[in-house]
Amino acid sequence: MKFILYAILIYLAYQFVFNFLIPIYRVSRKVKKGFREMQQRMQEQQQAYERQSQPTPAQQSRPASDYIEFEELK
Repeated sequence: MKFILYAILIYLAYQFVFNFLIPIYRVSRKVKKGFREMQQRMQEQQQAYERQSQPTPAQQSRPASDYIEFEELK
């Protein structure tokens, strides 16, 4: 009788581990990886936007001789 009880307990423990704990571990690991990748992509996009929005040195210091005065024609 003890042997049958131990066999049932071992079977239930096996089912619990392989049908519940391991899948939850895999899913949580996959979700964490997805969040990390998404955060990295967002940082890359933010850096690209910051680089794009900063004026280049040529735009910052234009000599006064490059200015063309506008005159309205009638």
